[in-house]
Order: sequence, then C-alpha cells, then structure tokens
Amino acid sequence: MALSTLPSNARAAAARARYVTDTVETVSPSRLVTMLYDALVRDLTLAEESLNDAPDLRVVNDRLVHAQAIVLELQAGLDPTMWSVGPGLARLYSFLHGELVRANVEKDAVRVASCRLLVEPLRQAWHEAADTLAKSA
Repeated sequence: MALSTLPSNARAAAARARYVTDTVETVSPSRLVTMLYDALVRDLTLAEESLNDAPDLRVVNDRLVHAQAIVLELQAGLDPTMWSVGPGLARLYSFLHGELVRANVEKDAVRVASCRLLVEPLRQAWHEAADTLAKSA
C-alpha cells in the first residue's frame, strides 16, 4: 500500500517513524547517548508523576518498560574495557534495570524517584562530555 493511500493519522505516524529513524542513524554516538538519557529521565519523570497523581497504571507500565529498554540499550552499547569506570557503569546499569523492574511490579513511586535521582547526574555528565567533544571537533 502506498503511503498516500493511508489515512492521515497513519501517514503522520509513518512520517514520524521515518524522521526518528533518520535522526538516530545520523547523530554521533555521544549525541545518541544523551538522547537515550534524556528519554530515560523523561520516562522516569512521567512514571513517577503517574504514580503520585491519579495513578494511571498503563502509563506507569509503558514508561517503566520503555525505561528498562533504554537501560538495556545503554548497557549493550557499553564496552566496560574501554575506560576505568566502565565496569562500575555496567554494574550500575544492571542494578538500575533490576530496580526498574521491581518498581514496575510493585508500582513503587519511591523506587522510581530513586532511579531518576541516580540517572540525572549521569545524564548531565554525558551532556557535558558530548558538548566538550563537539567543541573540540
């Protein structure tokens, strides 16, 4: 089926998917890591808000499952032998993934907040590193 024959909402979804794919395929590795961290913090914030306000368990589940996938992606992209803190970061990713699974099963806003508080400084550090790389290029 040609794109032009799809309903407008399906065309919009297809165009967005293509844009996301093109963006991810053309950014630098450091920028990709910062994008993953941004999405991870956003997911944790939304899950936490959904648990604390009027609990929306579907939103909580969707955001925490997505957050788990991001952590696994960050872990898969890490070569712990390349730098001295690599093994510690690998252990942190394993811990974080386990905490996110438990937070989702138990619908635990405190655990989600603890994960977010662990991730936010890492997010900031990766942004600073990416900015430094971009300036030196």
